[in-house]
Amino acid sequence: MSRATSAADGKVRAYNNFSIIDMTAKKQEPGMHQSVRAALTKFSTDERAIMGKLAREWFITRADEIWIGKDEINSSKYRYALLKPTFTFQEMFNLDREIIAIFSDYEFFQPRTLDAIDVVAKMFQPLRIEKVCSIILSSTGDVEAKIRDLLKSDEESQVIIPLHYGEFLQSSDDYYLRNKFKANFYTRDLFAFEGPLRKDLYFFGRTDLIHRIVGRHNSNENSGLFGLRKSGKTSVIFGVERTLNSNNALSVVIDCQDTGFNQRRWNEALWYIVYQLRKKYGLADDIPREHKFSAKDASLVFESEIRKIHDKLGQTNILIIFDEIENVTPGVSATAHWDTDLDFVHFWQTLRSLYQRNSNIFSYLIVGTNPTCVEQSNFHGKANPLFMSIPFEFIEPFDVDRTREMIGKLGRIMGIKFDQLVYGKLTEDYGGHPFLMRHVCSVISDNHKGERPVEVGRVQYRQARDIFDDKYGKYVQMVLEVLETHYPEEYAMLEFLALDDIDDFKAFAADSPHYTEHLIGYGLIENTNGEYDFRIDAIKKHLVRKNQYKKLATTSEEMWSEISQRRNSIEPKLRIIVRNQLQAHLGASEARNLVLDIMGPNKKAKYGGLSYKELFDTNISQFYWEDIRKVVNKKWEFFKHIFGQDLERFNTEMRAINHLRKDAHSGSLMEDEMSYFRVCMNRLENFVADYLE
Repeated sequence: MSRATSAADGKVRAYNNFSIIDMTAKKQEPGMHQSVRAALTKFSTDERAIMGKLAREWFITRADEIWIGKDEINSSKYRYALLKPTFTFQEMFNLDREIIAIFSDYEFFQPRTLDAIDVVAKMFQPLRIEKVCSIILSSTGDVEAKIRDLLKSDEESQVIIPLHYGEFLQSSDDYYLRNKFKANFYTRDLFAFEGPLRKDLYFFGRTDLIHRIVGRHNSNENSGLFGLRKSGKTSVIFGVERTLNSNNALSVVIDCQDTGFNQRRWNEALWYIVYQLRKKYGLADDIPREHKFSAKDASLVFESEIRKIHDKLGQTNILIIFDEIENVTPGVSATAHWDTDLDFVHFWQTLRSLYQRNSNIFSYLIVGTNPTCVEQSNFHGKANPLFMSIPFEFIEPFDVDRTREMIGKLGRIMGIKFDQLVYGKLTEDYGGHPFLMRHVCSVISDNHKGERPVEVGRVQYRQARDIFDDKYGKYVQMVLEVLETHYPEEYAMLEFLALDDIDDFKAFAADSPHYTEHLIGYGLIENTNGEYDFRIDAIKKHLVRKNQYKKLATTSEEMWSEISQRRNSIEPKLRIIVRNQLQAHLGASEARNLVLDIMGPNKKAKYGGLSYKELFDTNISQFYWEDIRKVVNKKWEFFKHIFGQDLERFNTEMRAINHLRKDAHSGSLMEDEMSYFRVCMNRLENFVADYLE
């Protein structure tokens, strides 16, 4: 039965049971464009019926068939439709563009069905097609399981809605399709990406940066990009590669942390670049022998080879991208010939000289954490070839608008709508660091698993932030660990600032302005009228918590409080270690007898009826600090690998901590005694942390 359905401007006419909607309507109603009618003859009977059901909730704008494969024998035929979302799907799933629906009537589901999505997407303007979602309809009964298996190892995959022909046609549920979307949208945590983003599907906020880098390359200029770990540098590299590929331009990424590169000497590293370029672009049959790249001839051979590659591949300028440059930078490289020899100097002398003669053939992009490699004037008494020769920038933190773009888009796909205030708080608390902000939102997602769609306001955000700051310090530490490991002076400045040791911070800032510039460039701190403060509150909290006992205690009360807190914190952990180690080596029965013997005759008589585990429960047993020391001392062979191999030192430090606690309680503790307590306790805490990790 035909019927007219009103569009926003009232222009409508009925056709073959489907509403033919004026495409200029502001509010999209369900139906089917008249051009789809002719294409329906290419669809099977079941598929035509499915199109009819789809047209009740979507507006079908296009339909046709495609072939995928090298030849007729090895080809597969699929039908497709483009579905324009109506208001309901726009609101529930943040869908504005047309969705690709692929029809497959093969008996067995083929992985190449997913390729059909890409083939169709390339047929239309990118802004027309929705990237985050597609539908696959299959006559195969286990289509959901097949697609789930194919996508489980790809966390960046788009959301695929799998539908079975028979189930869809037989369903009388008016919300069947909507519930299928919910089941696939709302169950994924799109915030929890750990690795760099290789695709542009969930890539946000760095487009201008990518265009700047590509623009400099197209102008035959070099570039440098620096930033903290997990700030998005590698994702930018992938974005640069995608942009170059789309323009048929050439690039190669040299991962400097790969031992295949950094274990080679400077001249052999030039061969490695040629090898990677030829392998990437299918020229591996003509790779030169590595021995030709001798220290004397490497420059000449590399220049000849890079020209050959350039000419064979269409005379397009090649971008050589050096990622993780610290791994071949003097002073921080773990490889001796890059760290203390002159390989870095020789390598960049060669590349810079060749670039100056061949800037229309190749340029390079240097990526890393710290720009020392381009800021330091010399290494080991020799001029640094990169000094002041490359324009570089730090990867910028997100502002509120980019935070809103990323968090809002991902959230709405998952059925989470954020209050506008949350975007500002996220940006302020985490300094616009996209990795940290996403993982805070991952906690929010986890807190509201069964409540989609859900609205998240200030209260829900604060709850998630507190959980993240308390339980997920590893993410903050991950961001800082390169500084802590390779740039201790800059890391120390952060500690000074976190502990309000402003004098030492400003002393470093005055002596080495580069350090302060780097910390500002990373987005960690900011300078307002000469006063420095953290941009990322979570990092300040982490450093304060990690270094809470480094700040000098000035009063007896503060000393007593620190000793009591640290002793009370570590003692239960020591009991766990003792209990586990004894039981592992002796068994519960023999271990129980040993503990009772060490506790002495009075306690043995009192607690002889307790189980082995109960002996370590301070609510019912008095197994104290000195008992712990005696047990470890008695069975040192069970514990020496945990507590540092030196029994005498272990006994001395355990006694000192116990005695210093009593001294502090009496108020008679001196600063030198407090310093010794910290030395002993720091060592013991590190041993315990390593064991319990």
